[in-house]
Parts: sequence; structure tokens; C-alpha cells
Amino acid sequence: MAVSETEAQPVAPRDLIGAWWAAHGEDVVAWRRHIHAQPELSRQEINTTELVMAELTAAGLQPRRLPLGTGVVCDLGRADQPRVALRADMDALPITEHTGLAFSSTVEGVSHACGHDAHTAILMGVAKLLASVDALPVGVRLIFQPAEEVMPGGALDAVAAGVMNGVSRIFALHCDPKLPVGSVGLRSGALTSAADHIDLQLHSAGGHTSRPHLTGDLVYAMGTVITGLPGILSRRIDPRSGTVMVWGAAHAGNAPNAIPQEGRLRGTVRTGDHTTWAELEPLVRSVIGELLAPLGVRYDLSYFRGVPPVVNDEVAVEMMRTAVAAIGPNAVADTPQSPGGEDFSWYLERVPGAMGRLGVWDGIGPHGDLHQPGFDLDERALEIGVRTLAGIALGVA
Repeated sequence: MAVSETEAQPVAPRDLIGAWWAAHGEDVVAWRRHIHAQPELSRQEINTTELVMAELTAAGLQPRRLPLGTGVVCDLGRADQPRVALRADMDALPITEHTGLAFSSTVEGVSHACGHDAHTAILMGVAKLLASVDALPVGVRLIFQPAEEVMPGGALDAVAAGVMNGVSRIFALHCDPKLPVGSVGLRSGALTSAADHIDLQLHSAGGHTSRPHLTGDLVYAMGTVITGLPGILSRRIDPRSGTVMVWGAAHAGNAPNAIPQEGRLRGTVRTGDHTTWAELEPLVRSVIGELLAPLGVRYDLSYFRGVPPVVNDEVAVEMMRTAVAAIGPNAVADTPQSPGGEDFSWYLERVPGAMGRLGVWDGIGPHGDLHQPGFDLDERALEIGVRTLAGIALGVA
């Protein structure tokens, strides 16, 4: 029988994605709930890895575990095609869940309070969807990454394992409870900030508070650093860089009439500018030395570099915008730069790419926040996530 001209028309990528979701969307929801109920901490994502391996293998794909035992990488498409990467993180947080969900965490003190369960389920759905496509327009590498929640991040392990070899661009989504479900927040340039940790330990001979001139007044020295370091950094760094230094812990002494011998300060310094990030450690060390030099107090400074800022590539953002716009007229949203850190930035040290903010607010309840015991998401966002990442791979318009 002759095939009519109408019957010969290929299925538009947007329609293909919609049809797949209609048939298999319930599977993505079920995966998310399964992972949510069995959260695993960073570098312990054994069961989550097994689930991903099993489902991708069942789809006829050939997934591979990352060398450290958790995490998965899987290629689709021809080897001679340009290749884009799609990344999801897998780990949970050491936070006790207080959502009351029927599929709440069954692991004491551990929960998916950052939405990584959704990220993983979405990319599993994308894997199954793309596996059903006869000929992909580009090669695709799926990266299910462990250990995003620890510094300096499991992305470094994945990069060391070669996951970026042959990749031209990389994309990811992250849940955002400030954005309504149905939308994806996009931004060119800096999306997140570099996040470094400072641990300063001070030492003095100690003494009586009636005779501070005979010793190093350790608490006074701590106060000098507490106020002086943030203040001086604000005068030596361009304010347009979005740099902020905040102390989170200060400990010294017990008695009101005794100058203590030991004290400790811990804090973070963040910036949205990559050049500034490279200059922060020597500047912080220099300023602390200058502040403490006249005070007779010894110190040990440990400076822990965290992650670079996520800086979205303009071309990659436009590719993501095309995929999101195909979802609906109000799907594309703006999003501000966040002072938080995200190890997706390590991939962007190798190739250009973009991360989008996946709206998960139901539009009814209060705006929660990530890393809270009561964090939850509107599961309608799972479809938006699949449509976005699959749309990037299929080049929907």
C-alpha cells in the first residue's frame, strides 16, 4: 500500500516528547518517589546507582558506573556526531525530613531536601525517551553525578573519569522553590557564586582581663578580624563582582575575667566573578596577616577553595530557551544570580554550558527553600524537566 504524503510526515520533536510523557510520565513520578524514600548521602549513592543502571539497561542502553562506584555515565547517538551532555546529581543531605509525605525518607537523618531525587528521575526519563528515538540529531552523554553536596564536589571526580571527553556543551536543571511550576528560570552569565571556606585558629598566652597589656588579647583580636576582614574586602574588591564574606562560627573562652588562649573563627567568602575567585585566597591571607600583626596573637589559617561560580554561556542559554519556549508561552522566566555554590561549575571549566532553574512551587502554599526539612516539590515539574532536557537534545522549536 502506498504511504500518503500526510502519513510520511515525520513526528515533530515537541509532539514526540508529549506522546512519550503521556505514556510514561507515571514511571518518572514513581522513580522520583522511590529515590526520595531511600535517600543516600554523598558518595554512598549505591542503590540509586543500581536503579539508574537497571532502568537504562532495560531501555537497551549501555550505562557505565563511574570509577569510584557510584554515579553513571551513558552515551546515546553516533560516535561521529557532535555531543552534548546532560547532567543530574544524585545525593541527599544529612537532614531529617518533616514533610509528612506518604513516600517520606525511610533513612533516619537523611533526606532529599534539595530536589536531587527529581533531577535523577528527570534524567532517567530523558534517557528512556531518547532511547526510543530512531536517529538523534546530536550525540548525547547522560551524567548521573554523585556527591554534589560536598566540597569541592563529585563533579571533579566525574571530570577526572573523562566524562567531558568529546563533549561540546553541557546542560543541567536545578529545582527552585521560588519559581512556579511550569516555568524554567534562565540567565546568561553568572548564575551561582564561588563558595570558599575560611577556618582561622588563634593562639595567645592568655592572662587576666585586668592586664591585657601583658599578653595577646585574643578575643579583641578575634573581633578585629570579624569586623575588619569583611570591611577591608569590600574596599579592595570591585562591588560589581558580588563578593560577600560572612562569619558563621566564633568560639573562644569560658570565664569573663580570663583572656583565653585559643579561639576559632569559621566563615565563607563568595563571589560571582571568576577572576575575583582566583584572587581571593591570597588577598584574604594578606588582610588577616595585616590585621593581626600588631596584636601579639599567633594564628593558623586554613583556606578551603570550594567551587567556581556557574557562568552560563550565552549560546547554551539560547539553546535551553528554545527548548523551554516550546513548552508554553509562559515557560521561560528570568532568574537572579544566587550566592550559593554548585559544582556544575567544574564542567563549565572544560566546555561552555548552562544550568536552568526548574520551578517547583505549586503556586498555593508558602515559598519554601532548599535544604529545609519541609522542602517538597510539585511533581508536575518533572514533566517540565523532561521536556526541557529532551528538547535540548532534539532541538525542538
